[in-house]
Amino acid sequence: MDNLITLVNKIQRACTALGDHGEESALPTLWDSLPAIAVVGGQSSGKSSVLESIVGKDFLPRGAGIVTRRPLVLQLHKIDDGREYAEFMHLPKKKFTDFAAVRQEISDETDRETGRSKAISTVPIHLSIFSPNVVNLTLIDLPGLTKVAVDGQPESIVLDIENMVRSYIEKPNCIILAISPANQDLATSDAIKISREVDPKGDRTFGVLTKIDLMDKGTDAVDILEGKAYKLQYPWIGVVNRSQADINKSVDMIAARQREREYFQNSPGYRHLASRMGSEYLGKVLSKHLETVIKSRIPGLQSLISKTIIELETELSRLGKPIAADAGGKLYMIMEICRVFDQNFKEHLDGTRSGGDKIYGVFDNQLPASLKRLHFDKQLSMDNVRKLITEADGYQPHLIAPEQGYRRLIESSLVTVKGPAEAAVDAVHAILKDLIHKAMGETMELKQYPTLRVELGNAAIESLERMRDESKRATLQLVEMEYCYLTVEFFRKLPQDVDKGGNPTHSIFDRYHDSYLRRVGSTVLSYVNMVCASLRHSIPKSIVYCQVRESKRSLLDFFFTELGRKETKQLAKLLDEDPAVMQRRTSLAKRLELYRSAQAEIDAVAWAK
Repeated sequence: MDNLITLVNKIQRACTALGDHGEESALPTLWDSLPAIAVVGGQSSGKSSVLESIVGKDFLPRGAGIVTRRPLVLQLHKIDDGREYAEFMHLPKKKFTDFAAVRQEISDETDRETGRSKAISTVPIHLSIFSPNVVNLTLIDLPGLTKVAVDGQPESIVLDIENMVRSYIEKPNCIILAISPANQDLATSDAIKISREVDPKGDRTFGVLTKIDLMDKGTDAVDILEGKAYKLQYPWIGVVNRSQADINKSVDMIAARQREREYFQNSPGYRHLASRMGSEYLGKVLSKHLETVIKSRIPGLQSLISKTIIELETELSRLGKPIAADAGGKLYMIMEICRVFDQNFKEHLDGTRSGGDKIYGVFDNQLPASLKRLHFDKQLSMDNVRKLITEADGYQPHLIAPEQGYRRLIESSLVTVKGPAEAAVDAVHAILKDLIHKAMGETMELKQYPTLRVELGNAAIESLERMRDESKRATLQLVEMEYCYLTVEFFRKLPQDVDKGGNPTHSIFDRYHDSYLRRVGSTVLSYVNMVCASLRHSIPKSIVYCQVRESKRSLLDFFFTELGRKETKQLAKLLDEDPAVMQRRTSLAKRLELYRSAQAEIDAVAWAK
């Protein structure tokens, strides 16, 4: 099962490298889901000595005040033989065999992050120690809880440290190693107090009692170690650390472990507990427990990682591809975005997306209704018919049919059809503009680049306006054609009165009689209605040909021509993505890389079981 702890070690290191160390973030965090052991204790509780005893090396900074100012993720790797060494994640190619140098590097790296102001930081330091004298184990050493700020520290340091510690131990995946000195009242223990707040039942807490050998004469810690004074889910473990004199004399840690074993074995009060006391036993218990917890969490981790990968991929897809560096790449990227927009626009027209059906509504409802609303009463009133026919006759009245009068009456009537024809052109233009806005809104890539969106939108609208102008010209020409050249069959029907015995020799006065004028007006109205019925079908054809068809064929042709003339800087201006979006895409890509790597690592371990 050692490979389970190694697995979590790898993932934790990858998390820190990619900026995921459990802080509040808009990005999903894997760190918080990983089982971990957090070491908690007040200042001078013996916390550092416990860690050094487990490792068997003197490697942690010491001094007055708050020495640990950043979380230290301590990863222990058991090796079969060979020389002990340490590695920092921020110095991956350097092996430390001198543990005094390790202590100095911890101090230096802390100062690099926090400065020399004695402030604290939540960014962890990763330290791996390889030794035949350790068990596979990962511990997170947190700053010691304190009650007052010392010189050079902000007044908020007390609360800042408590909040940092709480942010680690309140997570359900965190195992709490609560360090309390035996020579102080357990009721005042900072570690027990904060552990009880986040883990009231003690299900995640291991109690460690230090400084047992420094208790007042005549007192002991048996009630605590037996769980009578304060009961936890797991038995208390007592340790005897090196004294300050031992530290000053650089007493060997292996020898210190032996003295610790002898202390418990030879002390009458603790002899019956000796088999489960000491730092060596503590390391083994924690290693075994961590393995068990990791094993139980693997299915949940796999599910969480798979779900998060899908979410990250979805958001990255929504944010779009990163901007190419070279001019060719930028041009290709813009062209691809334009093609997506153009395809969305065409799909609206073709019915794949909604909106194109409104154009048919113009042809089937608006145009016919507009033509029906054309009342030719003014053009074909008795007075106007008489006026136009008389004016058309000039000095010589017409002989059979007032041809020029008919032409003028028909022209004056059909001119009014231009209004509905132009209105139909404008209505289709408005629909096409609306479809452009819809297609732009549906082209997700355009949301990344506001300038390109504006330029593309303006170019598309300008193209539509050119098409609208051409459509108006062509459509109005259709109307003009109808009154420029009349249908011959219509005129051939006019002389039929003579053939049927009519008298064409009426006086001029009779020729302008009301009944005659009414018949002329009725004939003109019939012809105009016939033409309107024809235009009802030909006007839509003209509009579709000039506007709809052309917008599908060449909406962005002019824009593409101008685009090909732009230089690299001009292309870059079109791709002016929001820096915050660029930063988020980069962060998401790194986080996705982390989750995929973790998924592969976990799957490999799961299949190996």
